[in-house]
Amino acid sequence: MKKRVILVLVLTLILTGCSKGEEKNGLDANLHYTEEEYNLKVDKGEISGTLMKPKNVEGSTVALIIAGSGPTDRNGNNPSAGENNSLKMIAEALAREGIFSVRFDKRGIGESRYLVDKEEDLIFEDYINDVIAWVEKLREDNRFEKVVVIGHSEGALIGAAAVNNTDVDGFVSIAGAGYPAYQTLERQLKAESEEVFQLCKPIMDELMKGNLVENVPEGLYTLFRPSVQPYLISWFKYDPVEEMSKIEKPVLIIQGNNDIQITVDDANRLHEGNPASKLVIIEGMNHILKDAPKDRDKNIATYNNPTLPLNEKFVEELIKFIKEL
Repeated sequence: MKKRVILVLVLTLILTGCSKGEEKNGLDANLHYTEEEYNLKVDKGEISGTLMKPKNVEGSTVALIIAGSGPTDRNGNNPSAGENNSLKMIAEALAREGIFSVRFDKRGIGESRYLVDKEEDLIFEDYINDVIAWVEKLREDNRFEKVVVIGHSEGALIGAAAVNNTDVDGFVSIAGAGYPAYQTLERQLKAESEEVFQLCKPIMDELMKGNLVENVPEGLYTLFRPSVQPYLISWFKYDPVEEMSKIEKPVLIIQGNNDIQITVDDANRLHEGNPASKLVIIEGMNHILKDAPKDRDKNIATYNNPTLPLNEKFVEELIKFIKEL
């Protein structure tokens, strides 16, 4: 039971830690796109990004893709969960339809890991401000007329908060939580083990008050270590529904009904926060946007299978939304 609880938390809770150049066509000479390094200058260096360019297309619309929680990289891969390439597959699907995209390693992660010297210096607003800066960079790139922000999982909350402070043409929330992070975590803990929930609750209560907790039980140290607490405090105070309600541009909310991390209820709450948004529930899709069974173990097994394609309906709805902007 303990192993399963930790697995769920690893997949949903931030476990941030410090865990070039030539254009390339990839391994397949028949690929419909090229990729090039596309970085964002920030205070301590550059956030490492990749621009995927459809072949024989000059430009017009570009999508900025924001990865989810923990050490998830620009391709959607996480050392705790495995390689699934979900975000790279989104970029490839967009390229097939002539849509450019930028995906990036968030600061402290992947090739951007050196931007965080100390874990305790990272807060949620850093990610929001980085997305705002990315949008400004794309706006200044004369190849692009329209900018769309796509956020997956925690990236959906980051994106929602960012687009309220910058100029975009549309926003896509994929598998985004509909409750503040602490409520989502409480729900998952209760579902797995009342014992573990009772151990975590006093710590979470203090973090919600903005207080650091020095004495963390050894078994919970990975989750609530002192160095990650400043991030958790900043993250917990954001309400996804409130952020969604502020967005005035077109919004697409996509949720799979076989997602074992985020539920259809979350998506419904987001939609209620922004009734003008388009809500799409995808039958049989899980958190990494692949077809998966409801069985928990079999569902999780897909997280480490990069050969599985994206759900076709998901791709169809995403492309349709962007093209109609």
